This record gives sequence, C-alpha cells and structure tokens, in this order.
Amino acid sequence: MFLPVSINITDKKIVLVGGGKTAFHKATVLHRFTDNAVVIAPEFHTGFDSLPFELKRKAYEPDDLNSAFLVYVCTDNEALNAAVKTECERRRILTSVCDNPSLCDFISPAIYKDGNLSIAVSSNAQNVRQSIRVRDRIKELLTKGVIEP
Repeated sequence: MFLPVSINITDKKIVLVGGGKTAFHKATVLHRFTDNAVVIAPEFHTGFDSLPFELKRKAYEPDDLNSAFLVYVCTDNEALNAAVKTECERRRILTSVCDNPSLCDFISPAIYKDGNLSIAVSSNAQNVRQSIRVRDRIKELLTKGVIEP
C-alpha cells in the first residue's frame, strides 16, 4: 500500500539511473518540480539534452548514490535495477524502480500541475491508465472552469 505524500525536494540530490524512453518520461515529469537531478546512463534517449539535469554518460556505480535523497531506477536490465535497489536500501534512500511496484518505496502518480497547484491521482500502482484518465478529467474540469482551484 502506498501513502500519498508530497515531499520537499528543495536542494535535494535526485538520481535517475537509466537513459531510455521510460527514464526520459520520468525525467520530464521530474523537471516540472526541479532542475536539480543527476541522470546516469551509458546512452541517452533523444531529448535528454534539453533538460537542465546533469547527464553522466557512464555505467552506474554504487558511488553514484552518494548524498542522494531520492532515486529513480529506469533501466530495462532487471538485475541492475535490483542491484541499485539493494544498494539504496542499504543506504536508506527512497527508491522507485519503474515498472516494478514490488521494488518501489514510492511510486509516481498521474499529475496535473498548474503553478503551485498539483493534483496527483494514484491507483496504488494497480491501474496506471485509470489514474491517467481521472487526472485528465480533473484537468478538463479545471480548464473549462467547471470546478475552481
């Protein structure tokens, strides 16, 4: 069971391991909330260079987690994902392993953000499409003025 919370990430180091399409999606969502993240991958999906994050073109090493507050693991290598998660647990760093809720300390909900208003919709990692539909409906109601923020 996942508890919905909002976490203060001001001046906190966020690490994203992986440079593929899924990692890029997570990075673009993250960018709506911070410009401060380090992305580690041997190669990067098109578009990463448009983000303000520090890109380290290299293989992951445990020292990459030094001083990390949150870690997103978004590779297609299950053994690497598990190894990063294990190291994060050892260091007591909250970790989200994309597409594997059983390895996650936190999950990313479907988010609508407008200025300081953020609305997050979660299905407890059970039905992402449903969360997105509900988020989109809330956005539609807000932008049409049916409900007021």
